[in-house]
Amino acid sequence: MDDEAGRECPFDPETYADMILAEIPDYNALQEATVDATTGVVATRILELGVGTGETSMRVLAVHPQAHITGIDESARMLESARKRLPDADLRVSRLEDPLPLGTYDVVISALAVHHLDEEQKADLFARVAAQLRPGGRFVLADIVVPVDAGDAVTPIDDDGYDKPSPVADQLRWLQAAGLQARVTWARRDLAVFAADRPVAGKP
Repeated sequence: MDDEAGRECPFDPETYADMILAEIPDYNALQEATVDATTGVVATRILELGVGTGETSMRVLAVHPQAHITGIDESARMLESARKRLPDADLRVSRLEDPLPLGTYDVVISALAVHHLDEEQKADLFARVAAQLRPGGRFVLADIVVPVDAGDAVTPIDDDGYDKPSPVADQLRWLQAAGLQARVTWARRDLAVFAADRPVAGKP
């Protein structure tokens, strides 16, 4: 079935949770690290890139209950599932390559979505995210990466080019080139969580 963005949805919302746990045993640890990376920022406006079934937003809202979520996903089927869990969120069918929803955000989050972009698309996305973060805001990116040790590449990768993970060092460089102060806050085998802050003028 094609979603509203004109692409065939590769995931079934009904089986997605079981599939992701089977393919990524550290999924819950990754999600916990994603939520942890959002703390320390007062967040009332949050943008999620790649909402999926809404799992990450649900967890983030537990620690930022005052926040309003705006989210995008290329799959209308996944968003239909997410809307049941996030009835107050503004969820839209859109690709990561498309213009981001207008506005300024305190926190932008993305879990297990950006690795579908190639190198140039990642760098472009990071620049667009930086432009819409408020000064002092944070971009939290949790994703599959190319590990330094090839033996740590344990997450199944599609051979058709749908998955395009990049090394940690490259993504830190692209985040910094976008004007963000980036660091890795958690890493395990071929998974990593990045926190990238937009600097406040006049502060180190």
